[in-house]
Parts: sequence; C-alpha cells; structure tokens
Amino acid sequence: MARIAVPLARGFEDSEFTVPQQRLREAGHELTVFGARAGETVEGKQGNATATLDAASAELDPESFDALVIPGGHSPDHLRLDANAVALVKAAVEAGKPVAAICHAGHLLIEAGVVADRTLTSWPSIRTDLENAGAHWTNQALVEDGPLITSRAPEDLPDFIQAIERRLAVAAS
Repeated sequence: MARIAVPLARGFEDSEFTVPQQRLREAGHELTVFGARAGETVEGKQGNATATLDAASAELDPESFDALVIPGGHSPDHLRLDANAVALVKAAVEAGKPVAAICHAGHLLIEAGVVADRTLTSWPSIRTDLENAGAHWTNQALVEDGPLITSRAPEDLPDFIQAIERRLAVAAS
C-alpha cells in the first residue's frame, strides 16, 4: 500500500483531514501527518478534530512518500511559512507523485511554485491568488491536471477521495 504524507497545521478544515485520513487508512495506506514540530497537537478550525503530528517537516525525505494529501482551512496558509513543507510539496509535484489539495490548500501549491499553466479548482476565495500565480481556475468539484488533484470544499470529499484512491491504484500497478 501507499505511504502518504499529510501536511497539517492549526486551523485545518476538520472534515478535509478526518474523512480522507479515515478512508485512506481503512484502505490500508500508511499516513504520516507532519508539520512544524513532531508531537505537537493541532486543532481543526471547527474544533471537532485534533491531530498529533507524527513528524516535523524538516525530518522528512520526499522520496519516502508515494503521495501527499493537503487539507484546507487555515492550515495551508500557516504551512506556507515552513520552507521544509513547501519544499516537500514542490519535490512531490516535480517527481510526478499524486498531490491532492482541497479548499484553501491551493495556498501551499502557490508557495511551492507548482500551479503555473495548470488547471485547478479551490475554494472560490483563492481563485484570484491561483490565477495570479499562473493557474487556470475552474469551478468544478474535482480537477486533475498532471500530478495535481484538486477539489473545492468538504462537499466534494467523495469525488476527491475517489480520485486519490484511483491514482494510488494506478501507481501501484
């Protein structure tokens, strides 16, 4: 099964972390939740979920993961300031590994410099940010462009997770 890295910081959108985490673990995938400091507990913006970070971004080797799943909320904006997290996202995209980003996760993709000339979707409020970074934005539940898998919001989670699972199955075969 796949090894999946999940970058996370305080203020993540609760369901955009918990639902993929549960589904992917149930499917047998190994998830490593990482952020600024290993062992830190971060809380979701709705206050319905917490997560303890398995590793610090500085400790991780991008080659040790098969995919990244980036939840939205305020978390991606905090992670933009973590050079190691940004570098890990950039390395994953450049290596052609699946990188799934939902809602405000586009902020981290922008910081990694991987959105130019790609078609993406996101929460509508970051449309201009994505377009200013060179992306082509569209208002769809799911968009796949190269290694990037993007969705808009929690209501898009079924399509988002299905796309991740499909991409992991193709990579495994």
